Amino acid sequence: MALLSLDDLAPGQEYAAGPITVSRDELVAFAREYDPQPFHLDEAAAKETFVGTLIGSGWQTAALGMRLLAQSLVSQSTSMGSPGITALRWLRPVLPGDALSAVIRVEEVRPSSSKPDRGMARLSMTITNGRREAVMTQAFAVLFARAGAVPAPRPVERSTETGPVAEPNDAVPLPYLAQAELGTTRDLGAHRFEADDIIAFARAYDPQIFHLDAEAARATHFGALCASGWQTAAVWMKRLNATFARDIALTARSGPVPQLGPSPGFKDLKWLRPVYAGDTIRYASTLIDRRASRSRPGWGIATHHNTAQNQRGEPVFEFTGTVFWQWEPPAA
Repeated sequence: MALLSLDDLAPGQEYAAGPITVSRDELVAFAREYDPQPFHLDEAAAKETFVGTLIGSGWQTAALGMRLLAQSLVSQSTSMGSPGITALRWLRPVLPGDALSAVIRVEEVRPSSSKPDRGMARLSMTITNGRREAVMTQAFAVLFARAGAVPAPRPVERSTETGPVAEPNDAVPLPYLAQAELGTTRDLGAHRFEADDIIAFARAYDPQIFHLDAEAARATHFGALCASGWQTAAVWMKRLNATFARDIALTARSGPVPQLGPSPGFKDLKWLRPVYAGDTIRYASTLIDRRASRSRPGWGIATHHNTAQNQRGEPVFEFTGTVFWQWEPPAA
């Protein structure tokens, strides 16, 4: 069966996939690895949080969206990966036992003017649960090779770093959002992407050959085994949680600790360079805006810009996100 190329795509086409039923154990396992917040880990602990019940990580929902995209389109195509996400919204939480389905729609197809062997398709995705409620929407782009084209592998400078990545031991007080200083950048530390972890994540969520097989990846346009963009994003969440855990422990020594809630979504996510096996990626987050929530008294919404760079100082990833953050201490 011939692979679908850019030339086979046209605005208005739709691709459907699913359902994928997600168990409690799958939700908790992902959270333990990438997003260990109480409302993703334990029912009893979740009752005392913003959401009040156990829910899946939004980053896992996005990764499951990638699995559905692979089922319906990408695995049968000349996909060359995605340059990024224009906007993503988490509309409802994913609960244990939810059956997720997706509809992907082609919005625009545009051949490249500078690289005649490829082009870009702009797509939209809506993920629904078994109750036909939308849980996530996404506007994004995917690069596809043209019919008959075989894009040449790029040269890859492989990292020679070995040994464990040191975990930072710094900590700063975590303020209530009303007192948080805009423009403050928090270094989130670094993470090395190992081949086995890249392959395991790809098998679960993003089964494209350049994420799955080191030898086969060398013949693709990436030139070597590289991580799924969603793994790069999930590791950002992992590093954020590890950093905030230190800040929360420090804050708790002298007073109350502000709660953090879920995220409504993000925009302008860009995968700027591939993250290859062996790369060490350092993440950072900057608070750029804040406002009190109109719908949730005592809470606010923080806007943060996030970046990541590899061991050579080259940018690999960025996005602007939002998160619910306790605005001020509860009234006595």
